[in-house]
Amino acid sequence: MQVRIYQPPKNAMQSGRANTKRWLVEYEPDAAREIEPLMGWTSSRDTRGQLRMWFDSKEEAIAYAQRQGVMYSVEEPKERKLKPKGYGDNFSNTRLGRWTH
Repeated sequence: MQVRIYQPPKNAMQSGRANTKRWLVEYEPDAAREIEPLMGWTSSRDTRGQLRMWFDSKEEAIAYAQRQGVMYSVEEPKERKLKPKGYGDNFSNTRLGRWTH
């Protein structure tokens, strides 16, 4: 049994960064999903796949995995790179694309 410890990325549908500061622990699937023959739904016998636990720090999440005696892998978050821009950059001579209006 193995868990994955990571910080989820920001939601692509919204500009906010909610739930990106906390660490998430998810169990890796033990069994493959199966197609149910009558309705065609996919199902799994692994109920731990539904379990998601949030922690305030990476150390707390690692301590939980060690207490439970499960193997874990930690995925470090990628650093966010921001280029500061101003309104005047829209009219700059060094702009790559054409400005149309």
